[in-house]
Amino acid sequence: MKRPRLLLAVLALPLLGATAFVPVASAGVSGPVTEFTVLARSDVGAAVAAVEAAGGTVVARNDAVGLITASASASGFVARVSSSSAVFGAARSKAIGSAPRDGKKAEHDAVEKEGRASGSSGSSGAKRGASGTDPLDDQLWGLKSTRSDLARTKQPGDKRVKVGIIDTGVDASHPDIAPNFDRADSRNFTPDIVADVNGAVVDGPCEYRGCVDPVDHDDNGHGTHVAGTIGAAVNGFGVSGVAPGVSLVNIRAGQDSGFFFLQPTVDALTYAGDAGIDVVNMSFYTDPWLYNCRANPADSAEEQAEQRTVIEATTRALNYAHRKGVSMVVALGNEHTDLGAPLPDATSPDYPSTAAHPRQIDNASCLSMPTEGPHTIGVAAFGPSQAKADYSNYGTEQISVSAPGGYYRDGFGTPWFQKVENEILSAYPRNVAVAEGNVDAAGNVTPAGVAAGVQKAVARDGRVGYYQWLQGTSMATPHATGVAALIVSEYGKKSGSGFGMDPDAVQRVLEGTASPIACPVPRTVDYLDEGRDESFTATCNGNAAFNGFYGHGAVDAYAAVTRGAKYVK
Repeated sequence: MKRPRLLLAVLALPLLGATAFVPVASAGVSGPVTEFTVLARSDVGAAVAAVEAAGGTVVARNDAVGLITASASASGFVARVSSSSAVFGAARSKAIGSAPRDGKKAEHDAVEKEGRASGSSGSSGAKRGASGTDPLDDQLWGLKSTRSDLARTKQPGDKRVKVGIIDTGVDASHPDIAPNFDRADSRNFTPDIVADVNGAVVDGPCEYRGCVDPVDHDDNGHGTHVAGTIGAAVNGFGVSGVAPGVSLVNIRAGQDSGFFFLQPTVDALTYAGDAGIDVVNMSFYTDPWLYNCRANPADSAEEQAEQRTVIEATTRALNYAHRKGVSMVVALGNEHTDLGAPLPDATSPDYPSTAAHPRQIDNASCLSMPTEGPHTIGVAAFGPSQAKADYSNYGTEQISVSAPGGYYRDGFGTPWFQKVENEILSAYPRNVAVAEGNVDAAGNVTPAGVAAGVQKAVARDGRVGYYQWLQGTSMATPHATGVAALIVSEYGKKSGSGFGMDPDAVQRVLEGTASPIACPVPRTVDYLDEGRDESFTATCNGNAAFNGFYGHGAVDAYAAVTRGAKYVK
């Protein structure tokens, strides 16, 4: 079972209205300027007054949660504004002015692009059976595992069902994304950050005026890969998604560099509630803390206050979205840890650069957000053999279900070991492929791209799409999100001018129709043969019906749309 939510419930205060994101004109602030997030205790107006009295300028405010973005001189602002009884807490957000670093991206790439680092061939010589209706679907073992190829014969997905991709953006020009992309409802809540306070590069030079990318753009590739797995169209081209008939909405909260900061993630969640989004995919944790601890002795008083603010603001946003009918599917994470007994953390805070310090993590008082927040559906990852992926977090406290996430090292002792095809193939923005050196300026896959398994599809009318292999719980989560979208499509009801389904009912169907997978024998699994150290060793607790490696089981799209009615109460 998941960790009891009593601790979160104690912190959850009444929400503060229904307005989502309200930009506010800013005035000049003298001295070196830093951006802060300030969380109101209950009265947003009083908190705004406290910000101004402390010498800050309100840049934006989210009245649904009571979160305020303010700019101010860095020296002493947090202490001054936090002294007000109208303020729950305040946190330094980011420096305004300098340029991005590669740390966060490198952290993700170490797991998600492991197959590239080995120089694996894009073709293993072995072939898997065809599993879908688009040309590259025979390479999508995850599509077969979820039985989406069967489910679509009954329910391919309803266009009225809106799936929000809270990620780094979505490339709507990709031929597999374009047919299902909902441009009107898409939003970007993340201005690019050129650099951090230390001058380390974060996102790099702005590509668009105002430093805000368009809603149909992705400079990272993560969000587009996620979107393709959820809902790539069945169009006789490239790949298809788990729910190929639903609408895809870009609700961008991630930086180009892969950071997900508090204000954008909160704004994205409350917007999802206000915009009538049915399901959101959240394959991230909120930076800069992998675990937000209320009073970790290794952290300064200001850092402790910052983490309490992240927990409270995110909890309010999750509660708000849930009340508005949003099902929230989250990645368990790639730290190969039992979330009920987390390993020490030496990576936080990961922003700004050079700030990280080692910390012991107390399970009772430290939370990874939004994964460990209320009303979330946590997803673990497995490989083609259904072995738990070595990197995947696990544990009975937070897991709901499991799904195909890719496992490069699956199949030790067989020809499939360390093959990139053990990962997940999905859409790849051309601009990112060129920037990473996998596609040249003429649109040809480079030798490096071939080695990484990058693929190019060309339609008869000349349209071109690119595809890359990735692995991670970030890749498992969209498989579960796609099944959740099919559940809403099949069992959702019209309500006034809208269409949707109670998120608790969605979770019941998803978990109730998952295919149970028992713990391995023996229950403790090491990955020494696969080349991992002892920190990856994991023990599966529970039984076949529910356990820490697989939760209620592997998501099953066909069972969900054919046998899910009994779970809809």
